[in-house]
Amino acid sequence: MAKELRVTLVRSGINRPEKQKQTIRGLGLRKMGATITLPDNLAVRGMIRAVSHLVRVEKAG
Repeated sequence: MAKELRVTLVRSGINRPEKQKQTIRGLGLRKMGATITLPDNLAVRGMIRAVSHLVRVEKAG
């Protein structure tokens, strides 16, 4: 596994269930196109999986 993941918000959270909006916020994504580097662990992967249709994920190292 990579040590870090680069997550980018590519689709809006508008008109999404509240749980998905909270997951996006929990990942630290605030605006469209925002990119954040997160540690690659099971908790983060679970959050990414819940909103996989809204984000793009790349290996960051």
